[in-house]
Amino acid sequence: MTETPLWLQGRTAVVEAADPQEFRDGTPDYHLSHTVMPEQRTHHFAPDSLEAIVERIVQVFEMEVSHKKDPATWVSMVTEHFRTNVNGGPWATAQDIADIGSYNILIGDSAFYKTGQESFESSHHIFHQAFPTGFYWEVLEVLSPPPVVTFKWRHWGAFTGEYHGFQPNGETIEMFGISVAKVNDDLKLLEVEHYYDPNNFLGKLTGGCPVAH
Repeated sequence: MTETPLWLQGRTAVVEAADPQEFRDGTPDYHLSHTVMPEQRTHHFAPDSLEAIVERIVQVFEMEVSHKKDPATWVSMVTEHFRTNVNGGPWATAQDIADIGSYNILIGDSAFYKTGQESFESSHHIFHQAFPTGFYWEVLEVLSPPPVVTFKWRHWGAFTGEYHGFQPNGETIEMFGISVAKVNDDLKLLEVEHYYDPNNFLGKLTGGCPVAH
């Protein structure tokens, strides 16, 4: 029986297999994902389903781009070929993500968020501060199988911390989107396109008022 590749075993397996020196700020802690997320998610899938596999790949990807500083150590993608964009915008490479930060690339510039004024570190701090009890992600539906995987997703968290001076209201903030991922024969990511409305999400954090800088 062929052993399941590391990147398909899930986030915990990838974290445990990594050299601790690969991480930006120590080994990441996902205990809230194991304790809080199961009760809050809206869809549950069998572990061997395509939906569960897609979710594991994306979770590994999110962990790596957020916590592993060198793209050469990222196992979720074919690093030298990988690229991503949002809503048909400019393409970003793995190195771009490592330099600029996934939040800056995936949110982009708007009246509610200025990427040029946020570093990798500050962008992560802003959202960790706004969602101190966790900011979760789940697959809702997979619309097409590999090698071009199209899937719907939900991202959510309780707005219980401050966001850019805007006080929290304690409500669960949700955003929904569709992503199109091209993968190779080993199910490693080659390219990912995301489609969603970041302003709808950010407007909920600011009461519809643009962030002043």
